Parts: sequence; structure tokens; C-alpha cells
Amino acid sequence: MTSKKLVNSVAGCADDALAGLVACNPNLQLLQGHRVALRSDLDSLKGRVALLSGGGSGHEPAHAGFIGKGMLTGVIAGAVFTSPAVGSILAAIRAVAQAGTVGTLLIVKNYTGDRLNFGLAREQARAEGIPVEMVVIGDDSAFTVLKKAGRRGLCGTVLIHKVAGALAEAGVGLEEIAKQVNVVAKAMGTLGVSLSSCSVPGSKPTFELSADEVELGLGIHGEAGVRRIKMATADEIVKLMLDHMTNTTNASHVPVQPGSSVVMMVNNLGGLSFLELGIIADATVRSLEGRGVKIARALVGTFMSALEMPGISLTLLLVDEPLLKLIDAETTAAAWPNVAAVSITGRKRSRVAPAEPQEAPDSTAAGGSASKRMALVLERVCSTLLGLEEHLNALDRAAGDGDCGTTHSRAARAIQEWLKEGPPPASPAQLLSKLSVLLLEKMGGSSGALYGLFLTAAAQPLKAKTSLPAWSAAMDAGLEAMQKYGKAAPGDRTMLDSLWAAGQELQAWKSPGADLLQVLTKAVKSAEAAAEATKNMEAGAGRASYISSARLEQPDPGAVAAAAILRAILEVLQS
Repeated sequence: MTSKKLVNSVAGCADDALAGLVACNPNLQLLQGHRVALRSDLDSLKGRVALLSGGGSGHEPAHAGFIGKGMLTGVIAGAVFTSPAVGSILAAIRAVAQAGTVGTLLIVKNYTGDRLNFGLAREQARAEGIPVEMVVIGDDSAFTVLKKAGRRGLCGTVLIHKVAGALAEAGVGLEEIAKQVNVVAKAMGTLGVSLSSCSVPGSKPTFELSADEVELGLGIHGEAGVRRIKMATADEIVKLMLDHMTNTTNASHVPVQPGSSVVMMVNNLGGLSFLELGIIADATVRSLEGRGVKIARALVGTFMSALEMPGISLTLLLVDEPLLKLIDAETTAAAWPNVAAVSITGRKRSRVAPAEPQEAPDSTAAGGSASKRMALVLERVCSTLLGLEEHLNALDRAAGDGDCGTTHSRAARAIQEWLKEGPPPASPAQLLSKLSVLLLEKMGGSSGALYGLFLTAAAQPLKAKTSLPAWSAAMDAGLEAMQKYGKAAPGDRTMLDSLWAAGQELQAWKSPGADLLQVLTKAVKSAEAAAEATKNMEAGAGRASYISSARLEQPDPGAVAAAAILRAILEVLQS
């Protein structure tokens, strides 16, 4: 079965992709009648060397993304994974020569078709009197024994674009640029690994892997690698790759050793998530620095892809200060990353977090009776939530991901562990503030955030007073914060329904002579009734709001949990 691709036609996809790039980049122009993109300011290159590269399409942003001042003058593209036509290569050479350049350097990846077609175009151009040189880049470090065809050209070619571009921009001559980039090419290596294959538009995947396998040392055209290995962690795979690349018994190794200074390039082969790319980058930095290697620059992103292949390649280039200046030189190429000219190794990567604000002494802790009462309340709440874990999970399966009970139990266990460390603060404001931090850190999910918001806001009115009116105001403040940030309202089938119903009853605490337990009893009963009523509501917030109301036949688990917490508090105060 062929893979799905967002294309207009298989035959025209390379043309359409190049046209789209040029349409959105005013610094580029197409060469009429050819699949060629050139700098739109060609006339400004008079008296300098032009740089042309290219190859099959499907490796974007290579190579057209690297056209610009300080990098390539132009690119010749073939069909997907197919070398460009000789006629188009020759047309590009003629175009840059016509603009007054003093010679053209062809930068070619080491593949048979590219070598032949670029080589033939070079010979034809030279026959016309146009000075043209060609460098063939092979940076593949996969094969332990050198092949007759040489090392394949991979992502390291992009670094050659950068070095050659900086030299050309500085006015260096054609032969000298060719000489210098040939030296640089021998000081680098690249190795790829992939979780699966890719597929050319209109075709099936180029190879298949088992669910527990990855391909090591593969090329950028979907061709198989040197061996298959079992799936492992990012750290383990990066270590394996670097071991292979730097093994001196490997004929294509990179001579990196402790004390070496390198440019590190982590390249997305097309289908890897940015999350995974960051993890691989971190693993590579740690592994290299653990070997005593200095990372002068780190380039992370998509530079040379293989369509949608979910994999990465690592490139290491040995550098000294003169070479590093060429890497750092200015460029306007759209796909080159804006990297600070600062060494990665030795840079301070973290800053000390600000200290927590100092709390005022807990003036209400005298005698410890209030603190003991707080502990009893919390213990009862925890045991209640732990007992409800399976029931809440069952309620949540209809409208969520079935973990409401697990989330509340996680909070309960965190509170129990916290209580083992010592008595809780007797000050209500301090207690609520500490519980807020604890739940935000340990409970997780939206419930943890909502309870954290509620408790943080509720603590504020209790800093000055702890009277019944202050407790009522605390409830009001907590509910307001939940509504403001949670975007829920009473009737939306959430935990807010229970808390809101209780809060309305607690308004009675603001009246002189209000009875604590009498009012709280009414509040708990109202909360329980509100929780039960949520089974007849259409969800207006949370995950349940995306579920058909026909499937919501049970009470909201968050509302049930909130009512149960209030019931537990009441039971302790009544005893």
C-alpha cells in the first residue's frame, strides 16, 4: 500500500515544492524552464565565486533552504531521490557566469548519479570557457571498511555549504575554496539512525522494521543501514552512535578524542518530533562532554531530511578558531539556524531559583491543639479519598481518561507523607498555602492545578482573621479563582458545582451569631446534592465537554470528590 502524501501529483511534487519555497522567499528566483533556484541578487556577486549544489528532492530544507548571502548561490533539484538533469545543472552554471562571477564551485554529495550529472555539466561548462571546480562530499561514518564508491554524502554537506559560502563572501578564489573545503570534509563524519523507513510519493516504504528494532547507519534515500539494533533509550542509542563514529578501527571514523573541539549537528531526518530532537540533543551534549570533547557550537534542527523518516543523524566536525569563524560568519540563508557564537561547553546552563518567601511565625500554634485538629481533618480527608479511588475512576471512564480517583489518591498519599514530617501549621492561611504547593507538585492534572488555585486564593482572607466571616470570604476567593482560570461556571458539570453550592450556604457565616456546625452541615448537604445533580447536566468545561451528553449518565467524579472532602471535614469537626 502506498503512503499518503499531501501533493498535487507525484510527477510534479518536486516542482511544486521548489515553487512554494521561492514564492515565500523574496531572496530567491526560479530559473525559467529548469528546476533551479537562484539568489535574486545575482548581480551583486560580480567578481566573486558562485556556489551551486543540489541533488534529489525530498531532503528539504537541503539544499534550497541554504541559498543566501554567505552560503549557496543556487540549487539544482531533481525529482524525489533522483539526481538533477545535466541540462539544468549547466543552465545554472551559465546563469551565474552571466552575472559576472569569476568561477563556480559545485558542491556534490557522493552518490553515483550526482557525481555523473554534475561532472558532465562541469565538463561541458569548462568546454565553453567557464571556470568550474567540483568537490564531492562523503561524510558517512557508517561503514567500517571503505567502499569502492567512497563514503556517502550526508548532512555534513550543509557544513561545507557554510564554510564555502563564508570563503566566497570574503572574496577567496575558486581553487583555494575547493582546496579548503576538501580539507574540512575530511575532518567530519555523520551517522544516522531511524525508527522506521520513509516512502517516495506514490510508493511503498523502502524497508520495514520490527516494532522493537531501529536501523543504524542508513542513508538519506531510505536505503537500509549497516545493521539493525534493538530499540533502546535515547542515551543508549546516542552512545552507540558516538562509539561507532569515533572508533579508530572504523575506516570512516571521525578522529575525535579528549580535548578535541567540535561543531555538533543533530539533524532531524524528517519525521522526528521536536520533543525527541531535544532529548537526543541533550544526550549528545552529555555524552560528548563526558568523553572530554569540547562542543564549540551545537546545531539542532532539520537540515537534511529523508522525507518523513522518523530518525536523526549526528554530525561531528573537528574545528579550530579559523574554521569556527567561517561557521559563525553571517548568512541570510533561511534554513541556517541563528546560533550564538559561544561555546556550548563551559557555559553556565542554569541559574539558582529564587528562594521561597519567608513566612511569618505561626502565632496560632501555641499548645498545638489547633495543629492537632488540622492533622485529624487532613487524615480523614485522605482516608476518604483513598477509599473512593476505584469509584471515582469508574465515574471518570465515561467522560474522561479514567484517572480521577487515581489523581485524588495521589494527592491523599502526598498529604499523608507530608504529615509524617511533622505537625501541620495551625495557622489556616499557612496550612492552605502549604497544601496548595503540595498539590500543585504532587497531585498533577487539571485537578491539582484547580485545587492549588482554590487554596492559594482562599488563604489570602485568612491571613488577617480566622473568624467565620473570614472563612466564608476564603471560600468566595477560592471559587472566584477557580472560575477565573478554569473557565468553568456553576452548571458546567465540574467540581465547581459542589463547591459553589457549599459556598452559597457558607454565606450564612457572615451573619452575627452564625453557628459553625449548623451552617457547615447545610453546606455539605448542598454540595452532595449538587454533585448528584451533575449527572443530569451537559458538560461545559474540562475533558467531559468534548463527550456527547448521551454518554454522561453518572455524576461528575470531580464534584463527587469535592463533596466527599467537605463531608470528611464536617465529620471530624462534629466528633
